[in-house]
Amino acid sequence: MNSAPAYMPRLLPLRLPRVCVAVIGSDANEMTERAEALARDNSFMEFRLDYLAKPGLGLPRVKRFIDSHPGTVIVATCRRVTNGGKFKGSIASQLDILGKAAGLGFQLVDVELQTASKCKPAQLQKLRSRAGLILSFHDFRGTRKLDETLAKMRAFPADYYKLVSTATTLSDNVEMIKFLAREGDRHSLVSMCMGEQGIISRVLGLRAGSAFTFASAGIGQETAAGQISAQELRNVYRIEQVDAATRVYGVVGDPIAHSLSPAIMNAAFRRENVNGVYLALHAKTLKDLLTCVREVPIHGVSVTMPYKEAILPYLDNTDSHTTKIGACNTVVRAQDGKLYGFNTDASGIVRPLERRLTTLENAKILVLGAGGAARAAVFGLKERGSEVYILNRSLAPAKKLAHQAHARLVKRPDLKKMAFDVIINATPVGLQNSRETPLQEKEINARYVFDMVYDPVETRLLKLAKERGAQVIAGIEMFVHQAARQFEIWTGKPAPADEMLRVVLLQLQDRANRASRSSASGK
Repeated sequence: MNSAPAYMPRLLPLRLPRVCVAVIGSDANEMTERAEALARDNSFMEFRLDYLAKPGLGLPRVKRFIDSHPGTVIVATCRRVTNGGKFKGSIASQLDILGKAAGLGFQLVDVELQTASKCKPAQLQKLRSRAGLILSFHDFRGTRKLDETLAKMRAFPADYYKLVSTATTLSDNVEMIKFLAREGDRHSLVSMCMGEQGIISRVLGLRAGSAFTFASAGIGQETAAGQISAQELRNVYRIEQVDAATRVYGVVGDPIAHSLSPAIMNAAFRRENVNGVYLALHAKTLKDLLTCVREVPIHGVSVTMPYKEAILPYLDNTDSHTTKIGACNTVVRAQDGKLYGFNTDASGIVRPLERRLTTLENAKILVLGAGGAARAAVFGLKERGSEVYILNRSLAPAKKLAHQAHARLVKRPDLKKMAFDVIINATPVGLQNSRETPLQEKEINARYVFDMVYDPVETRLLKLAKERGAQVIAGIEMFVHQAARQFEIWTGKPAPADEMLRVVLLQLQDRANRASRSSASGK
């Protein structure tokens, strides 16, 4: 860090907390009320003064908060619209507000490189004599010219250099992490990638060399794309414990934002004291994913749509399940860099059924669908001697699967006169939709109905099955059991399946509550 300012009313601690929470509000009262709610667990905050209609008028209220929280480090930011903020005033007005904030006791002020470039050196020097200076630059379009940008920033003396880019690919995180590894020891950097694909840098940037990272105060209060809440950073990703020895895992797909895998896998790591972190990886191409797996490196990947089949040619070896099913949902990266594929979907289907049926041998089971999930169900059940029937909207893939697995095809009109021990929905029909169903009530003749869709917990299919007197198996059981098997493959430890189930139920309830509140507010 550069030499400390000549005068600073409230000195910065030698080492700042790892997470700075960005606080916003429509007025100063709302902003400070939110800060009050955060203060007990967060001693490092950024007040986004540019979110206030009249920042200058709100400062006296903010000062009362500062005076009553002497142990809290607070950053004043008043970002102009031209630099991605909300402040519509001139540079002179911006500097005036930041100067007043420093005088009121803010320990740090944030000034953009674009503003600094148009200031006289004396203006920045005066500001820095009253508070620590964060010189910031945000690239909202990509991750480009990081070294060149830092060189421009170094022309202005500052306490921290905040260089933030946007991840348009997972590989952009690799560029950012390499940049931090090169420069983090030489300069006081705060760097990460924005955007959904930037989560890797937000979680791993600290161990690569970033002095701290930013988080939102809560869901819906983000100040940058892809920003994670402070609670999630700490409780789900255990940001305080991430170190050089932390192994990285993730779930890959396109899209992936809806996935609950990070919540349950990180909970399992925490319960079993595994030094690992599990991230949602939005990969738009397989090439991008594989680059990330090798360069970060990532030790294990849960593979979802659309990559379960496409990833097979890039694996060095696969287990018999994966070869037979023709789809991979679990990848392990060995120490030598080789990639090994497994399929745990079959475990997710077979384990819940084995808990309920005396035996799966000769059990008459109907599988709806002919995609990757259906293939896992069909082959997993055939291995246990079940009599498997397949129904799919498109005949060709169903015919192919039936031939490969020595299963039987069934036509939809015949369902009303057939009875099964189990009906399994292995299609996405009903996902995040309480109205759609792959079967109508009169077509459901089974002792058990197992829906692999887990959101919502009770799908339309399961409701109809109950009305027909069938016992139901919710998709979360399949989801948890296949994830538990992944955990066992990666760690060699028994999975805490009960804890994983508890967490996924809480997550789904929370998601339902948020949707209900959003609907009630008309959003």
